[in-house]
Amino acid sequence: MPPSTPDDRSVASARPLVVCTLPTYNEAGNIVALAREILALAPDFHVVVIDDDSPDGTWKLVQEESKREPRLHLLHRTRDRGRGRSGRDGFVQALAMGADIVIEMDADFSHQPRYIPELIATLERSKGAIGLVLGSRAVQGGLDADRGLARQWITKLANLYIRILLGVPVQDCNSGFRCWARSTLETIEVQNTFSPGPAIVQELLFKTARAKIGIAEVPITFANRLHGESTLTLRLLLQGYTTVLKLRWLSLLGRL
Repeated sequence: MPPSTPDDRSVASARPLVVCTLPTYNEAGNIVALAREILALAPDFHVVVIDDDSPDGTWKLVQEESKREPRLHLLHRTRDRGRGRSGRDGFVQALAMGADIVIEMDADFSHQPRYIPELIATLERSKGAIGLVLGSRAVQGGLDADRGLARQWITKLANLYIRILLGVPVQDCNSGFRCWARSTLETIEVQNTFSPGPAIVQELLFKTARAKIGIAEVPITFANRLHGESTLTLRLLLQGYTTVLKLRWLSLLGRL
């Protein structure tokens, strides 16, 4: 059953509708606490959890919580699973709900809700000059916490690889903590996203840069997850960097 549409807002209301999308797989230890923390930020925030039929019952917890909290919505997916597919479906659902601003973030507390107001404020202060704001570890004031030196260098090299290959003017190309203007998602036709896995992050970033949409970065501290285990395997990581090559090739062929 698709999530319900938020209550109709007053036409006179000037506040944008903010929808936060949380793709999940086995996040039972984090999801309810995270959703509550996000929803506590403002009375007109909504959260959509896009769950790929988690064996640990993540979707069941969300379903139960949504009975008490009408601003929490569940998109329970049982087919064509994967981070890219769930991310795409979350964006499409947020737009269908009438979102003016869409927050995209991980569901393990590595992306902390306390940064969301600054992401939104940066987007709004630009008055349309910026269409995407990233929560960034790589700009001044940002931090990749709880990571060893080797892991931090791998992240830096990966960012360099993506920046050079795709030519995107961004320091943290791997950030999945992002604040989107509705117009940006519509311009890049997010419903046509093709990356099945985590490379959706690079695909949408590249399409945004190619569309000459302004991108800003706000410093955040990226922390290790609170509970559970990461689903990002070496295979998925390598698949993502191969997708970066595919993006560049399709661009050169004029097919992107």
